[in-house]
Amino acid sequence: MKNIIYILLTILVTVSCSSDIEDLNENVKDPINVPGAALFTSAQKSLVDQMVSTNVNRNIFRLIMQQWTATTYTDESNYDIVTRTIPESQWDALYKDVLKDLDEAYTVINEQDVLPGEDPQVKANQLAIIEILSVYTFSTLVDTFGDIPYSEALDIENLLPKYDNDQEIYTSLITRLNNAINDLDEGSSSFPASQDNMYLGDVSKWIKFANSLKLRMGITISDVSSLSTLARTMIEEAAPNVISSNEYNATLKYLSSTPNTNPVYVDLTLSGRNDYVVTNTVVEAMQPRDYERIEDTNGDGTIDESDRETVVPGSIEYTDPRMKFYFEDNIDADPSIEQIVYLGGTPGSNNSFSNFTHISPGIGNNPTLEGILMDYSEVEFLLAEAVERGFAVGGTAEEHYNNAVTASIEYWGGTSAEASAHLALPAIAYATASGDWKEKIGNQKWIALYNRGFESWNSWKLLDFPTLPAPTDPVSETPVRYTYPIVEQTLNGDSYNAAASAIGGDAVTTRIFWDVN
Repeated sequence: MKNIIYILLTILVTVSCSSDIEDLNENVKDPINVPGAALFTSAQKSLVDQMVSTNVNRNIFRLIMQQWTATTYTDESNYDIVTRTIPESQWDALYKDVLKDLDEAYTVINEQDVLPGEDPQVKANQLAIIEILSVYTFSTLVDTFGDIPYSEALDIENLLPKYDNDQEIYTSLITRLNNAINDLDEGSSSFPASQDNMYLGDVSKWIKFANSLKLRMGITISDVSSLSTLARTMIEEAAPNVISSNEYNATLKYLSSTPNTNPVYVDLTLSGRNDYVVTNTVVEAMQPRDYERIEDTNGDGTIDESDRETVVPGSIEYTDPRMKFYFEDNIDADPSIEQIVYLGGTPGSNNSFSNFTHISPGIGNNPTLEGILMDYSEVEFLLAEAVERGFAVGGTAEEHYNNAVTASIEYWGGTSAEASAHLALPAIAYATASGDWKEKIGNQKWIALYNRGFESWNSWKLLDFPTLPAPTDPVSETPVRYTYPIVEQTLNGDSYNAAASAIGGDAVTTRIFWDVN
């Protein structure tokens, strides 16, 4: 009997010790089950971080769109996207840091039971919001690359996913977006405010954002003849429920301390570097003059005050009121008439930081500047396009155009009076501005999308305006897509080769399916 008791005690102690030893291997700071809401919050920030970043290794769309240009390292301003493997950064950030977290968040939340007394619509709203951000992210990848992994993309067991057709992906995303909109109910809550850094859990604002995304995607495919009926349905269904003021802008709120500051603040201020100035392309679009571009007229190798004296007092047609919010330094061309001249650098050249206009401190030195995915100004420009394309969205193209310009000026701190005065100028007024509707809307939309390089790039691809001059030493034409990441060529070669062949070649000049003009 004593032996039996001894054996039992020995087993008990052994099991206990074994359990203790195994417990030592557990990382209590890395929980096995991450809450779905936490994954959603992380994905949300990763998405906005990537879209607003200006890190030359991650996001160079401001350079491609000639809103900014480099001072010393000019490769990317000359459309070199390969040296720093920039396509891979966009690919990895959106697949790994955004879509995978959203997919896991959806799975975790979907598997949670609704407890007695809980509102089941809260869970439905959360799942729908995750779907909306997933659609946004996948559409961004399509707009960047064309054919991409989609149906097999998020299966961690499949290391060699196939690439799906870009047009078929878009139509699938549209179905998913419609379903998500139908699943939202503003009568119930969604994520707690602390877990939704865009809309603080406000379902009514998510509904407006989702419909604005639907409007954008409908406009995007509207030139594709086989999708014209679908585009019309999308646009006309979405129009009554889109973002209707700056109050509803889709933005992420950043904090004043790292790592939760706006990435632009990190790249332009914390880095201690002077890598960018604004371009003469954007400066002269916002402040046209009747003389040639200011150059080194005295031949001393610099642009200084003596060169700036070539400004002709009174020659400036107008100054866009947003310049004081977009740009920093300037020169008073003629104090008696209060005219300010800004000097932009040449895209792709070595531009001395001290000689050209800088990005405003409100953008580059503001850690809490919100990151924007979509705003009221962009939506009004889309509605102006919709009217011109013959869709029934209410209002006139001129009314929506005026609303768009006004919303942009007011967002950046200008007044309604400044907006009205600006829109009254013959060069800006919709009735008298030069060009057809694509040129009028395209030029002003590009100005309004300053500091939003990717959306500006997509608009330029669709409308073909503004006209961008070639940079100093371009390695290609202005890119209309990113080439696939090099890692895809080496690790997923068969799928990559099939996709490259299907789209007509893996080149920056190969057009996305909707870019038909």
